[in-house]
Amino acid sequence: MTVQERAIMQQHVVYWGDWMDKGRVVVYGPVLDPNGVYGIGVVEVEDEEQLKELIKNDPAATINKYEYYPMRAVTPKNKL
Repeated sequence: MTVQERAIMQQHVVYWGDWMDKGRVVVYGPVLDPNGVYGIGVVEVEDEEQLKELIKNDPAATINKYEYYPMRAVTPKNKL
């Protein structure tokens, strides 16, 4: 990771941490896969457009690749 990439990734962590503080992010962080490090996050949004906006405004959007998929989450409020 270059010095510039490291600075961007630090901003990335702050960005998603702010959204966590606002209740939009449930959990996020790096996945320590021995085949290559990447990150994962669980985000609660109203619709796909809201998620796209969050990704677009991420400081790391210029260096990261994003994939997202809907999830039917089981939570304490709705477990079967």
